[in-house]
Amino acid sequence: MGNPALVDPATIRATAAEAWIRGYPILRNYRTLYAQAVDDADPGYVGGFGVFRHYPQPFTPADTDADTPDNDTSRSRAWLDLRTEPWVVSVPAEDRYYVLPLHELDTVYAGFIGARATGQEAGDYLVAGPGWQGEVPTGIKGVIRTATQLVGILGRTHLAGPAPEAVEELKLVQQGYRLRPLHEYAGTPAPPPAPHPVWPVWREEVMDGIEFFSFLDFLLGFFPVLPAEADLRTRLTDLGIDGRGDFEPAALPIVVRAEIERGIADGQAELRSAADRTTTSTGLFGTREQIGTEYLKQAVAAAVDLYGLPAEETWYGGWAADSAGNQPPNASDRDYVVRFGPDDLPPARFFWSATMYALPERRLVDNTLDRYAIGDRTPGLVREPDGGLTLHIQHKRPANTQHSANWLPAPDGPFTIVVRLYGPDQSVLDGRWRLPPLTPL
Repeated sequence: MGNPALVDPATIRATAAEAWIRGYPILRNYRTLYAQAVDDADPGYVGGFGVFRHYPQPFTPADTDADTPDNDTSRSRAWLDLRTEPWVVSVPAEDRYYVLPLHELDTVYAGFIGARATGQEAGDYLVAGPGWQGEVPTGIKGVIRTATQLVGILGRTHLAGPAPEAVEELKLVQQGYRLRPLHEYAGTPAPPPAPHPVWPVWREEVMDGIEFFSFLDFLLGFFPVLPAEADLRTRLTDLGIDGRGDFEPAALPIVVRAEIERGIADGQAELRSAADRTTTSTGLFGTREQIGTEYLKQAVAAAVDLYGLPAEETWYGGWAADSAGNQPPNASDRDYVVRFGPDDLPPARFFWSATMYALPERRLVDNTLDRYAIGDRTPGLVREPDGGLTLHIQHKRPANTQHSANWLPAPDGPFTIVVRLYGPDQSVLDGRWRLPPLTPL
């Protein structure tokens, strides 16, 4: 353990700023982990580690606690503790779109199980933590190796519609997702259990003060040093943040605490500035090989969409302004159309959707059709004679029957639309395909 009193104050401030940015997604992730896997009094508690909790019910405008909800897919949440042994994730054969992404402590993805990444056949997949060198048992279809000892899963499974029978079909699919420790899968004796951690109780104010580093010190105990950040981890050790979980800010000299607090403020300002400059989520999410050591980008990703998927899995787009320059678009005094030409329909391997949100809350919009999104799976869409598709975006239901079939209900006020392509074509990823304009009438 280092002696902070011997560290140059300028070095302390710079290290604290860099470490706050590096630790931001780790603590944001811990906030969710604590609620879902540790705090059994939290409404979001999934049941601890090693169990799935599924959420098959569609969102409605009454769900005001969800941020930018969508009904394209339904969620399945789980957390795995890999300290003693790997876990096996088993999936059924399924012809619908699904993905079970495994994110590490800093929200970088260790790998993906799903329709795009591994196919739609049944399979058993081994998830192994850092340092595991055991034998992979027969029957394992693939191995995902992680850099951290704790990982999370936020699965998405295509919801074919809001009808009760569609929800029941979805439940059967989700029930086919299984989690088993390796010894149970292989029929071998269970290994000795790992020590039970004393989980720090989450509080929102932790993100903004020096106690941030007490939480980071605890969490780094589950995060072996990566070669790319060895220098930062050494400098943190000099400050007493070494992954043993006993960093005590109150014991620091006043001058050291002051420099750490300045560093935190520097890191927060740098993150705010970077987030303000970010106009697209492309490149923000992915595996460690894709993201590399761009820790500021990781922090921005955690700030804008904690568990966003990489663009090759799901591409996100939309309109910040209409074609006349109105920002944001507003349906209180005008109607809109979006026309996809016959050769310009969203190119997606699985499906695409456009979901309407009322601003500023980004909530689903109550309407007479209970239609919150429109896309290639929407029944009854009317194509034009040339094969194109025009979406009619307005507050009141169109009088024209054809327009009504293609109506995406808007609020009586400002709105935003998020377009999602599941399994986007390469033309989307390289920018050759672009959204048409949102045109006011």
